Amino acid sequence: MTKKARCRPPVIRQPLPRKFKDLTPSRHFAPRKFFHEMVLKALVTPRTGVQRRPVFPKLSSGQVAITWIGHASFLVQFNDLNVLIDPNFANWLFLLKRVKRCGMKIKDLPPIDLVLLTHAHFDHFHKPTLRRLPNPKLGIMPWGVGELAHDLGFGRIIELDWWETFTHANWRVTLVPSKHWGARTLRDHHRGYGGFVLEHQGRSIYHAGDSAYFDGFKEIGRICRPEIALLPIGAYHPESFRHVHMGPDEAIKVFKDLRSRRLIPMHYGSFRLAFEDIDEPPRWLQEIAEREKLMNKLNILEEGVPHVF
Repeated sequence: MTKKARCRPPVIRQPLPRKFKDLTPSRHFAPRKFFHEMVLKALVTPRTGVQRRPVFPKLSSGQVAITWIGHASFLVQFNDLNVLIDPNFANWLFLLKRVKRCGMKIKDLPPIDLVLLTHAHFDHFHKPTLRRLPNPKLGIMPWGVGELAHDLGFGRIIELDWWETFTHANWRVTLVPSKHWGARTLRDHHRGYGGFVLEHQGRSIYHAGDSAYFDGFKEIGRICRPEIALLPIGAYHPESFRHVHMGPDEAIKVFKDLRSRRLIPMHYGSFRLAFEDIDEPPRWLQEIAEREKLMNKLNILEEGVPHVF
């Protein structure tokens, strides 16, 4: 990978909110609409999905198994390395109900060597889940996030800037840019955000975290050329949400920018975070992939089922 200078995006300080709508990504809808779409609809939606005890495959060197836990949470396994990315096993995020169960239980996880946390938002950095992990050895996260993790059981915490790489043994992790924001509360704009490229045994997996579409994906593709891309496809409606998220149409565009070989979608189906129908993102993604003749590169994973690549 080409070495680049460490960098961070400029800090944009937002004014204190004067209205409820200022707390939302789009800053335009009223409290009544928010509670109807995000809270009430989810409350009356029966929770679906089956938690199963996964059968983890026996891997050879160079093979990677990817298990989608749900939302943006993944278990990535090599024959000598187990990696969790943005683990979230919650049934509730404050008032937001999980409408599809995560695919496995925490107790069925293998020993975890490494946890990657893309940013501090509650659906990606879920403290109750992190506290319950069985003594993870190492946590890697963006700048300004480490202070949130010091009492969560990690043996060691590493913070990275954009394009900074941490190498250990024979694997390496690079934090790459995204178009999102990192504040966990209203005023902590010092916290970073991004995606991760994990490289090990000749394989490379990219987890984009949360992001809207931006030209930086082309640079990530040029420098990192990730083989497998885990890309978000949900929480894109209304249109103003696309300032911080992307839909299936833009995920396909990102996949082409990255020049990756496999597309695995995420960030849909678990929590109702926007106004599109809960089952619309994967359906729309498949329609586009079929039209673009990319179905042989698309892998829509079932929660809790390891898939070997």
